[in-house]
Amino acid sequence: MPKRLASKLTLSLTVIVVIIAAGWGYMNVRAERRQLLDLMVMGADQLSKGIASATWHAMLADRRGDAYQVMYTIAMKQGIDRIRMFNHSGLIVYSTNPEDLHGRVDKSAATCAVCHSTPKPRVEPSLPSRVRIAREPHRRRVLAMATPIYNEPSCSQAECHAHPASMKVLGILDVALSLDAVDREAADMRWRVVWITAVEIVLIGIFIVLFTRRFVSVPIAQLIKGTKAMSEMELDKPLPVVRTSQELEQLSTSFDNMRKRLRLAVAEINDFTQSLESKVEQRTEQLKIAHQKLLQTDRLASLGRLSASVAHEINNPISGVLNLSMLMQRVLTDNGIPEGRVLDFKRYLGQVVGETTRVGRIVSDLLSFSRRSKPQRAPADLNRIIRTTTSLVSHKLKLSSVDLELELDEHLPLVPCDASQMQQVVLNLVLNGAEATAGKSQRKVLLKTCLRGDRAQLRVRDNGEGIPRENLTKIFDPFFTTKSEGKGVGLGLAVTYGIIEAHGGEIEVESQMGDGTTFVVSLPLNDQAAPALAGAEAGHTQ
Repeated sequence: MPKRLASKLTLSLTVIVVIIAAGWGYMNVRAERRQLLDLMVMGADQLSKGIASATWHAMLADRRGDAYQVMYTIAMKQGIDRIRMFNHSGLIVYSTNPEDLHGRVDKSAATCAVCHSTPKPRVEPSLPSRVRIAREPHRRRVLAMATPIYNEPSCSQAECHAHPASMKVLGILDVALSLDAVDREAADMRWRVVWITAVEIVLIGIFIVLFTRRFVSVPIAQLIKGTKAMSEMELDKPLPVVRTSQELEQLSTSFDNMRKRLRLAVAEINDFTQSLESKVEQRTEQLKIAHQKLLQTDRLASLGRLSASVAHEINNPISGVLNLSMLMQRVLTDNGIPEGRVLDFKRYLGQVVGETTRVGRIVSDLLSFSRRSKPQRAPADLNRIIRTTTSLVSHKLKLSSVDLELELDEHLPLVPCDASQMQQVVLNLVLNGAEATAGKSQRKVLLKTCLRGDRAQLRVRDNGEGIPRENLTKIFDPFFTTKSEGKGVGLGLAVTYGIIEAHGGEIEVESQMGDGTTFVVSLPLNDQAAPALAGAEAGHTQ
């Protein structure tokens, strides 16, 4: 079964036309054959009555030879197969076919059944009952007309008085006509009807194809082309209006109206999308700026927390340098350095160099932490970042009686990260851990690095009081803090979480009340953090 509408319509109409044409041709052939047979029946009836009339006088005068001669002469005409005459007892008294002469048939024979097919013989059978069509052994068809020969008063009252008046029927005149001409005509007519029907079907089929193509296929193809253009969002191309029928015109007009409304809707959506994208970009830039300010704020807060410890740690070597300078000033005379004090002078000078180098290193680390450099991702040694950061707070932790332990994996590969931001993460976690141990007699903070699959892991553990369960989901929220007023504003862990997330990493917290807290930072060893850090760089540039 075809799937296209035009093909279905063409096939359906063609099948209907074929059925109607075939039915009409069949009925026409049957009607023509019936008409020919009716004409043959009428001709046979008239011929039979004509023979009976032509032989009436000869039979009345008992000149049977003359009557038989008349029948023989008539039988010689074209189309007459044979003429037979039966008496009332079924004896063939005459036949144009000598083989049938003096033969006898019983009442069940087709010739006698005209009158004897009922219990009471019929005297005046109807015309259809007197007609029979038979097929001869050599496949020829013949039409036989049986005509009763009545005992008329002129016969029963004649001087010969051969037949009593009570005998109504004297015999049967059986005339057989050949149907060869009728069959030939019927065959010719059948072929004519077949050819005419075939020509009609072809012409009507061609008309159906042209009609469906003109009024169905072409308009629908135009509509399909237009709707495909609409599906591909080619909304500026007008849809062709089909005017082959009112329905298709309304359909194409509706599609074109839908195209116009869709174009307006898409234009509005595009305008809204552009406006939304512009607002999102503005808000994103604002958030990036705010994030950078938040990072810097936390860095400055951490720097403030370090300042006292760093100042105290710088003061000791500077005091030593001052004392050593005074000693060197005493050793030095107007004539230079006494020969016996040269070694002492060199030793004092070496101590000055060592102390000033220590001061320089402390200042350099502090400047490195406080410097606002452009964020950039590069392979960095996480262990070195940890050592540098802890050196800044080691003096502060010693003053607070906090033992800082490092368990660093020396085989840890380089981690792609922003070293400055990771230094801030380590500092926040170490200081938070140190502050969490304030209530313990033995205060400890442990930093441990290791490799877990394709990630580098940093664990910062303290032995403080732990974090309540209800606060575990809040500790990374900005401005959330459990410290007393003036001790913090709740930005450290929020900034730490943002930095780790920007690096494509994860930060988790494990805590039990009375048993301390462990922060677990996992950083990828591949380039997963590249997009986030790129965004951070763009925000920093802004």
